[in-house]
Amino acid sequence: MQLRKAAVIRAAYEHSVRFETEKMLRANMARRSQSSGRWLQEHFSDPFVQRAQAQGWRSRAVFKLEEIDLREKMVKSGAICLDLGAAPGAWSQYLHRRLGKTGRVVASDILPLTPLPGVEFVQGDFREREVFERILTVVPERQVDWVLSDMAPSMSGIDAVDQPRSMYLAELALDMAARVLKQGGGALIKVFQGAGFEALLGEARSRFAKVKLVKPAASRARSPEVYLLAKDFRLV
Repeated sequence: MQLRKAAVIRAAYEHSVRFETEKMLRANMARRSQSSGRWLQEHFSDPFVQRAQAQGWRSRAVFKLEEIDLREKMVKSGAICLDLGAAPGAWSQYLHRRLGKTGRVVASDILPLTPLPGVEFVQGDFREREVFERILTVVPERQVDWVLSDMAPSMSGIDAVDQPRSMYLAELALDMAARVLKQGGGALIKVFQGAGFEALLGEARSRFAKVKLVKPAASRARSPEVYLLAKDFRLV
C-alpha cells in the first residue's frame, strides 16, 4: 500500500513538473513570437529599410557607414578596404561605389555573399586561425587603408554570454587592423558597451593617434552598439 501511495505521489509530482515546464516553454515561445512580430512590423516600417530598398542597397546598414564616412571624411578614391562581417554586402557595395575603379574591396563573412562586382570575397569563420590567415594572403601586406567591421555574434539575449562574444570579435578586428594597415590607415569597428569595452578602447588608443566613438542615426536608439573610429595608425 505504501509503495503504491509513493508511486502515485511521484507520478503526480512528475506530471506537475512536466506541466510547469511545458507552461514555461509555451510562455517563452509566445514572447518570442510577439517579439518577432514587433520586429517585423518595425523593420518594414523603418525609413532606412525603405530607403535601402528604393535605392538598391542590400541592407539598411549602408546608411550607418555612409553617415560616418561623409561626416568623418574616411575613404577616398583608390583606397584599399577590408570589410569584415560583410554579408549581406551593403558596406562592400557602398565602398566599391565610393572607391571607383582604382580602389579595391576585400570582404569576408562566415555566411555566403551573393557576388558583388569588384569585390573579392573570403568565406569562413573569422574566429578560426585558418580563415584569419587566408584573409592575410588576399590583402596586400601593409597597404590597406581601412579595416571595417560590422561583425556581431548571434545574440542569445544573455548579456554574460553575448558581451564576451562581441568583444572577442571586436578584438580580432582590431588585431587584423594592426596586421594589415599601412601607416596612417584607419579602422571602423562595431562594439557593444559593457565588460571589456574600456580595455578595447585603451588598446585602440595605443595603436592609433585619433580614436572616438560614433553612433550614426541609422543605429537604433535602443541598441547598445556604437562604432569605434580609429585614425592615423602608428606603424612601429
